[in-house]
Amino acid sequence: MAYLWVKDREAANDVLQQVFEKAWTKRNDLQTMENPTGWMVRALKNESMQHFRGSRKMEAITDLELEDEEIQESEPQGERLKMVFRFLDKLPEKQKEVFQLREVEGLTYEEIADYLEISVDQVKVNLHRARKSLKEYLIAKK
Repeated sequence: MAYLWVKDREAANDVLQQVFEKAWTKRNDLQTMENPTGWMVRALKNESMQHFRGSRKMEAITDLELEDEEIQESEPQGERLKMVFRFLDKLPEKQKEVFQLREVEGLTYEEIADYLEISVDQVKVNLHRARKSLKEYLIAKK
């Protein structure tokens, strides 16, 4: 998720490290929180935004490129996975965030709604639209 937002592997690691440090200092509070995962994701997004403020770069989540060492072309699913990530990058921001949080991070609808401060119904609609668009895109690419 951090890499999706900051688009730089080292910066994403730094952002993640900052969030882990904050979580460590709040470890007692996290144990009593109703939704510690939501807190972690929100902290990650806030820290990612802080990274951009610090470097004077406020950009949208665009041009996600996977490094070749991450996904080898020789792998049968490698090219298809790259195609999926390129497509997801073209989705509206809300659909992209919902898809990432649900399908990659594995958050529940309720956790996503809490994190993005939207209703569960909006989560479901955005996820449905993202999945439908992805399905149509993959069928067209066959």
